[in-house]
Order: sequence, then C-alpha cells, then structure tokens
Amino acid sequence: MKTLDPLAARALLDDGALLVDIRDADEHARERIPGACCIPLPHLASSPRLREAVGVVLFHCRSGMRTRANAAALEAAAGGCTAYLVEGGIEAWKQAGLPVARDAHAPLELMRQVQIVVGGLVLLGTVLAATVSPWFLLLTGFLGGGLLFAGLSGFCGMALLLARMPWNRAMRG
Repeated sequence: MKTLDPLAARALLDDGALLVDIRDADEHARERIPGACCIPLPHLASSPRLREAVGVVLFHCRSGMRTRANAAALEAAAGGCTAYLVEGGIEAWKQAGLPVARDAHAPLELMRQVQIVVGGLVLLGTVLAATVSPWFLLLTGFLGGGLLFAGLSGFCGMALLLARMPWNRAMRG
C-alpha cells in the first residue's frame, strides 16, 4: 500500500478524500486531525462509512506503525477506493505544521492510564518493601504477573477496571 507525506495527504483531503483515524476512540478524542473520522481497527470491516466511501481513502494512526502493520486489512477495508497511508501518522502531521484539534479535558489514553497506575503501584510496593516489610514485594510480583498475562493473552484487567472509572465512562458511551 502506498504512503503519502502529510502535505500530500492534506492536498487530497482538500480535494474531498476521506481521512480515517484507526486509533482507539480515547486517543482520537484527546488529539485528532480535523475532519478525520475515527474507525478503530477492530471496526473497519463493519464500518458503513467505509462501505459508502468513494474516491480516495487515507488512513492514519499516531506514528504510522499501526497503519503499516495493518496495511493489507486497511486496503481491503477501503474496498474499491484508492487507499493511502499517511506516513508518520498524526505525529508527522504535527511536525509538518498542519493543524490538529486537541481536547485537554478528554481523559488520557487508556493504555497510558494503565502504565501510570501499574508504574505507581510497583514503585509504592518497592518503597514499602524496602522500608516497611518485604511482604510488599508480593504486590510488585502480582503486578508483574498481571502485565505478563496481559501481554500473552491480550486481556488486561486493569484496562477494563480503568475503563469503568467515572472519567472514562463518557468516552466509552
């Protein structure tokens, strides 16, 4: 699948191309390219917006890695349209000086929330193990096991728990 630099992509957008953000809704809500529609990877095949698209479809993610890794699926989802990947994603778009819309009130991306919570608990467990009781190492071991399980299985209990928090409920609908 061919790639376009952000300036060439912007020119196609000005000519009526459809820009699809394949990131998750929480990432899109926090920062997005104006006019981009959010269709996360798992929903591409069932998206009416893509089925109705005509002409040119551009796909982007944060850095370009997800779009490159899923290029075949993106091309298939574009149907009969001419499809391109925006090289470097929204990060390259910003570096090119092109506009982005930001919502500072949107919650941080869910995976960043997981990293913050797990990192904080590991740090707390380590400090408590060093100063209070070595039994607090069980906390760090539990968290490490949870991360290993999440990586192997694709199931992250911490992400599910955080998604139910009040600050994330409005995002998840």
